[in-house]
Formats: sequence, structure tokens, C-alpha cells
Amino acid sequence: MSPFRVERTVPLAPEEAWRRLTDWPAHGRLVPLTRTRVLTPGPNGVGTRFTARTGIGRLSFDDPMEVVRWEPPTAGRPGACRLEKYGRFVRGWALIEVAEASGGGCRVVWTEELTVRGVPRVLDPVLARAGRVVFGRAVDGLLREG
Repeated sequence: MSPFRVERTVPLAPEEAWRRLTDWPAHGRLVPLTRTRVLTPGPNGVGTRFTARTGIGRLSFDDPMEVVRWEPPTAGRPGACRLEKYGRFVRGWALIEVAEASGGGCRVVWTEELTVRGVPRVLDPVLARAGRVVFGRAVDGLLREG
């Protein structure tokens, strides 16, 4: 497993940061060579399933996910969304946490742990670093866009 964490403090209300971070189709617009397709009817919640397809043509893979925890932030209570990844190529989980920040705005923590089929465990540090970079850029883009 390759665990990594992305942390940001932004001048958004927790509810707005949550809305942006859980806009699953928007993820596909911000991660290079990726399209995201939601497979279940809305609204988002436990049981929502979606697939991120990454690559070009035959050099593509699906990363199917399901929301297994859905606790949007409310006044005085942080929010948490846990995704389980159950693909043939990528497995693991992600946890998105959003909470009020002291001094205003909110703090976002995205923690993810991945296993990629065919990638030896000795390369876990490289995979974790790549995850921090790719997901850090995606989180920044999601939080920046309306």
C-alpha cells in the first residue's frame, strides 16, 4: 500500500469546500487524461458509485469507487467522506475530511492508500509521491473552481 496525504487550508466555508470536493465529474476535468462517470442517481451519499477512467485508448484503466461513508460538515461538526476503490488495477481507499479552520475558512485533509497491480512494493514511496502531486493539484483545482 502507498499511503499519502494532502492538506490545505482555504478561505471557503466547509460546506462549500465539501460541495466542490465531492463533485465527482469535476475530478475528471482536473486529473490529466481522466474522465469520471457517476454510475448511480443523485444525490451523493453512501452507495454512490463512480468510475474514473484514466489513459488514452487501449492504454486506459478504470478506477471504480464507492462512497462508504458520507457525513457532510455542519455548523461545528467536521465532514468526512470515505471512498473504497475496488478495481482490477487500482485498489485501496480515500478519506476526504473538511473542518472549520481556526481563524476562518476550512481545513481539508485528503488521505489515500493505494495498491496498483503490477507495481512492486519497493516502489510504494514513488507511488505515494506521485499521488501527493497529482491529487494535490486536483484538490487545489477543485477548491479554486466554483
